[in-house]
Amino acid sequence: MRIGIVSDIHCQIDALALALERMGPIDRLLVLGDVIDEARFSAETVRMLRQRDAIAIRGNHDAMFLEGPGAAARRGRVAEQDDLAWLAGLPERHMLTVEGRRLQMVHATSWPSDYAYVTPNHRLFPRFAESEADIILYGHTHEPVVGELDGKLIVNPGSIGHGRPTATGFIRSFALLDLPEGAARIEDLPPVN
Repeated sequence: MRIGIVSDIHCQIDALALALERMGPIDRLLVLGDVIDEARFSAETVRMLRQRDAIAIRGNHDAMFLEGPGAAARRGRVAEQDDLAWLAGLPERHMLTVEGRRLQMVHATSWPSDYAYVTPNHRLFPRFAESEADIILYGHTHEPVVGELDGKLIVNPGSIGHGRPTATGFIRSFALLDLPEGAARIEDLPPVN
């Protein structure tokens, strides 16, 4: 079972298409939130995920678009009602079992946190080990992570939409999870200047 993992797409349809192409054949696509931006909707991005039968959760930008500042952007989108309904129906977190392994999908943290930015050097990072899952998948920080805590695999694919800042530009990334191996790796896309 080969699983592709993306997060923080932020309406960047071209970057998502490139990531899906670079993933090659996958058995499942998981999306860890922020499909869109808080004040901008991309039906094309949502449709691409729906066509791939992606399992997705809601991120903070998705929630803000649906509940707050995105109200103006939601008006007049009659042709996109199915896409808006798909986005609105996403859970905040999801637990699934695949090949006997429990995977927890969260946007920011596996505990209630109001979208805290928890990177590996953050004092709260060890709390990911409190999850009942075998593999914890999270996004939000745009910082890719593959690591282990108390026998649990922790994976953050980074961001497809905005990437992470480097000396050579912003690097967008995704993750591939090989369940039989119980291992994940980060794949970078070309830099964006």
